[in-house]
Amino acid sequence: METAFCGNGKMSELDKSMHSELQRIRQALEEHLNGINDNTQEIQSLFDYLQEMEIKLEKISQRMDQLQLGTSSATPVTSKPAIAPLNQMEKKVFLTLYTGEMALSYKEIAERAQLSCSVIPECISTLVGKGVPIIRNFCNDQILIKIEPGFKEMQAKENLINLSLQSFME
Repeated sequence: METAFCGNGKMSELDKSMHSELQRIRQALEEHLNGINDNTQEIQSLFDYLQEMEIKLEKISQRMDQLQLGTSSATPVTSKPAIAPLNQMEKKVFLTLYTGEMALSYKEIAERAQLSCSVIPECISTLVGKGVPIIRNFCNDQILIKIEPGFKEMQAKENLINLSLQSFME
C-alpha cells in the first residue's frame, strides 16, 4: 500500500510541476500579447499621424498652387493668363476637367481620359506649371480636382488652350 501512496505523491508533484510550467508559459504568452497590442496601437497612432500630415501637405500644395498662379479660390480669373502649349496627354486631362461639371478624383480623371492613374498627379502639376488655374480640394479622404470656373468661361470665349474640334474627338 505504501507504493501506491508514493505513486500518488509523485503524481501530485508532477501535476504541480506541470501546472506551474503551464502558468509560466501562459504568463509569457500574455506578455507577448500585450507587447503586440502595444505595437498595434503605436502603429495605428503613426498611421493616423501620417494621414493628418498628408492632409496638411495637400493643403500646403493647394496654397502654393494658388500663390504660384497669383489667384485664390475666392478670386475669379479676370485677366487673360498666359498658357504654355499642352501636349496630347495634358490636353486629354484638361478636356476631362474642362467638360466635367464637378471636381474629379485622380481615378475618375484617369478613367475618363483613358490614362493610367499614376500619370494624373504629374499631369495636373504640369498643367498648373503651364498656367492652367486648378483648384484642389480634399474631401472624403481623396483629392478632388477642377478647373477654376472663371478660367472655364474664358476658355469657352477665347480658346486660351488652342483646342480644335479634333481635340474633342481624340
